[in-house]
Amino acid sequence: MVGIVVASHSCRLAEGVVELAKMMAPNVPIAAAGGLEDNSTGTSCKKILGAMTQVYSDDGVAILMDIGSAVMTAEMAMEMFDKPKMKLVDCPLVEGAVVAAIESNQGATLEQIEQRASEAATIKKIM
Repeated sequence: MVGIVVASHSCRLAEGVVELAKMMAPNVPIAAAGGLEDNSTGTSCKKILGAMTQVYSDDGVAILMDIGSAVMTAEMAMEMFDKPKMKLVDCPLVEGAVVAAIESNQGATLEQIEQRASEAATIKKIM
């Protein structure tokens, strides 16, 4: 099963997104990596590495980020982790995490999860 990391500048935001995604797919390995080590606002390579380690399997890990430097910090963490099948997924954080969790739960590959979570950007909320 593909693991998921939610990397955010906010500890509470990352934990909330994980909570919501787990409601939809409780068995999927998903971890929050939000805020700095003291839980203040920012992104932490150490926290992202820890989350990657927590959810990693041979199926891979999808890393979802909120904004700006979260992408750069996640890239640095990937370089340090140095495992195969790691992908940064460009998608809306909340919708993408829910889609990724559901897809992982259904046995989708990392590439399929990346595709479907990215498509979450086009989901209309109001018709």
